[in-house]
Amino acid sequence: MLTEVLQVLRPQPNEDYADGTLGGGGHAAAILAANAPHGRLWACDRDPAALAAAAQRLAGFAGRCELRRGNFAELQEWVAPDSCAGVLLDLGVSSPQLDTAERGFSFQKDGPLDMRMDQSQPTTAATLVNGWPVEELAKIFWEYGDEVRARTFARAVVRQREARPFATTRELAELIERLAPRGGRKAHPATRVFQALRIAVNDEIGALERGLDGALTILKPGGRVAVITFHSLEDRVVKQWARRLARDYTFAEVDVPALRQPQVPVVKLITRRAIRPGPAEQRANPRCRSAQLRVVEKI
Repeated sequence: MLTEVLQVLRPQPNEDYADGTLGGGGHAAAILAANAPHGRLWACDRDPAALAAAAQRLAGFAGRCELRRGNFAELQEWVAPDSCAGVLLDLGVSSPQLDTAERGFSFQKDGPLDMRMDQSQPTTAATLVNGWPVEELAKIFWEYGDEVRARTFARAVVRQREARPFATTRELAELIERLAPRGGRKAHPATRVFQALRIAVNDEIGALERGLDGALTILKPGGRVAVITFHSLEDRVVKQWARRLARDYTFAEVDVPALRQPQVPVVKLITRRAIRPGPAEQRANPRCRSAQLRVVEKI
């Protein structure tokens, strides 16, 4: 969604920006081209492989971009408050991560049950699958994967690991498929379980909540936060955060007029409905079909 991101962020010459999910550096390169000659970019990624690839791509912008290994939830710790004209967060797992079997993000290729975006952290998907109690597994399958058979799958995982711990993505995917045969459906029955495990391993929802508030901190008034999500849970977090900060009132528990208290809005909604990829991009890159872009502007 490069075109759409540039349209909503509106990068200007000599303004500073932040990219909290650097990935391959495509968005970053476009922003740096637009904010020349003196604008800077602060960018980070949890994945050292992605960071190394992006550093090569952005070598021509040396002196105007600072790249760090880290989580976008920590942007406000090293980027000055009220300094950026725009912040981009392009969430989810990247194509290189999905396509590298050794990273364990996908069941399309057999690999270790890893799923870590930051491979220096100790917790892997295998840690959860082989160690968490059935209640915790069922909870994440339901809350992070919207999996209606969460408890059935969790119980089966616990039963099977008693005989032999799970080691590979294929072992887990085959168990799920035995419990819920595909029956000609396009989506693999393990898709939601793998999504839930990835989110839990990387604390993606917690990082998103912290990262949204941090992005607002480093924005100057009039600056914009653009967030690309890839599943309904992420999108719901972004949408609720934006609407809460755009309201001119707050409430404790239930939103009824009698219990509302006035508050000064912090942002205004630039996109009341999410922007979706155009047909041409969806044909060229089917993985982008679920992408949704939401934008707010700091008041």
